[in-house]
Amino acid sequence: MNFRKILFTAIITLLAAFGASAQTKATDVVMVLPFENTSNKPEFNWVGESFAMSISELLRVPTLDVVSNSERKVLQQKLRIPLTSLPSLATSLKLARAGNASLLITGYYTIVPAQEDMAAIINVTTKIIRVNEGRFLTEYLDGRQVTRDITINDALGNLQTIQGQIAYQILYQRDKALPFSQNTLIEAASKVPGRAFEAYIKGLLTSSPELRENFFRNAMRLYGETQPDGTFADAALELGHLYLGQKKYNEAVDSFERVVSAHTQCREKARGDNRIANCSDESYAEASFYIGVIRWEQGNYEQALAVLQPLADDLKLTSVYNMLGAISVQASRAEKKNPARAAALLAQGEALLKKALESAPEDRTVRFNLAVTQFLNGNYVEASSNLKQVVEANKNDGDAYYVLAKAQTELKQEGALDSDAQARRLLTFGNRYANFEKEWLKSKTIGDLGLRVEQPQRKDFVSVVLSKRAAEPVRTAVNETDNLLNKARTAFKNGEDDEAMATIRRILASEPMSAESYLILGKIHLRRADREQALNAFKTAIFWDNRLIDAHINLGKIYLEKSDCQQARTYAASALEIDKENAEALGFQRQTERCSK
Repeated sequence: MNFRKILFTAIITLLAAFGASAQTKATDVVMVLPFENTSNKPEFNWVGESFAMSISELLRVPTLDVVSNSERKVLQQKLRIPLTSLPSLATSLKLARAGNASLLITGYYTIVPAQEDMAAIINVTTKIIRVNEGRFLTEYLDGRQVTRDITINDALGNLQTIQGQIAYQILYQRDKALPFSQNTLIEAASKVPGRAFEAYIKGLLTSSPELRENFFRNAMRLYGETQPDGTFADAALELGHLYLGQKKYNEAVDSFERVVSAHTQCREKARGDNRIANCSDESYAEASFYIGVIRWEQGNYEQALAVLQPLADDLKLTSVYNMLGAISVQASRAEKKNPARAAALLAQGEALLKKALESAPEDRTVRFNLAVTQFLNGNYVEASSNLKQVVEANKNDGDAYYVLAKAQTELKQEGALDSDAQARRLLTFGNRYANFEKEWLKSKTIGDLGLRVEQPQRKDFVSVVLSKRAAEPVRTAVNETDNLLNKARTAFKNGEDDEAMATIRRILASEPMSAESYLILGKIHLRRADREQALNAFKTAIFWDNRLIDAHINLGKIYLEKSDCQQARTYAASALEIDKENAEALGFQRQTERCSK
């Protein structure tokens, strides 16, 4: 289960105690900085980062907005304040003002290492600063206005308890009428096993890839030892990024899928408890996003779109809309057997690229991609208009001149020869103009001319997604989805594949994680003898619901047809794990036993 979500779930009960005050507008914005290690023992630097992370989460209560730990790091990068060293007080106040914070939490600590029978001890002091006044928070005691630091001494093994105590004291100094106890916050702070949390923070702070991997894997293992059914999603997310940077795509997907699975379990539990699912957090969105990116880089456009499409409106990043639009266009170009689907994908790509351009009208990359898509769609007027703006902004854009020349030729416009001459001049390197012309004369296509995609940086992604995904309301359209699924099943059963696919598209527009929709889609592709599309659809169905036995059996059958006996046997075994008495699974297993004989 996601660490941030664990804290949120634990703390949600205390928020209920606010009653009507929960609707009160936040009166303060707080930022927490990593605490300073003054013990001259760098092996304990991870403790300071853990204070920033944990206290930031624990302070999320009504009347108090929090600049999250990740948002704070993004601000530091924008202001060019190093993340590897603690800023001075003046720089800290500058950072807090940049985050519109009215309260700044700082602190320092010393560590007394363990000796013989004595456990390691931590002495920590916390200070609350009013940012606008540039002074420490004061309170009245016995009629006197005093400044009181929060000072705690305890065993280092009780670190999360200490963090809960500090969070409570910060809240109490602001409001003496807190409607919950200190024990409530301590309980909320102590949901992640201490050793797992320590390994996770150490992983964040180390620069060695080998050590990072070991720390994150240990964090997940230690977490699993105390919560066998849970997943330390934050550690899995960081491990996924580590593997992605090393281009270990299978390992990266496996780690990211653990995060998605934890989110799915949270949703299912909320549904079973008939309550609102507070599970749509940034870790799920980020993990899903990078799974989609990996699938796209592998040329698996259908799975990439299946994963990324539901995130588009949540992320609202120009680069994400541009990427999705480009993937849709690439998928359209790759679709050779189904002209209707190719046209639908091209139209979808154009719509996404228009959204991207609306959010960033000056972005030449997006305008170029939209123009090429419009050209492919036969909309030469708008394509020409957009391409003229691209070449006006960059006189050396040979690709843009080439497509512009073709659009102007189709429209019989003046200037086509001039645009073609510019393209011929700028595309000499690598014989690109000659290659483009060869393809054009052969098939009237610009297949070798690619769209332009810049993957958003992770810091941009985090800054947009973090804490923006609202808690999902109880769904009121479940019956409609069920009705549409029944309609799709019936249409498929009656051989009305086009109608079934149209219905599935309606379902996925509102229920993008509908595993059965992808199952039916896979069966349609299989009936049309399109094994690769079927393969992708069945894998996507299993991605969202691993218990769909039909998807396992059908995947096995496809691999059996490909004479991939090992994969066929694997899916036969996984189907029987779901239902060992299933007649079709048993029959298929017997078929796999004869494979290669």
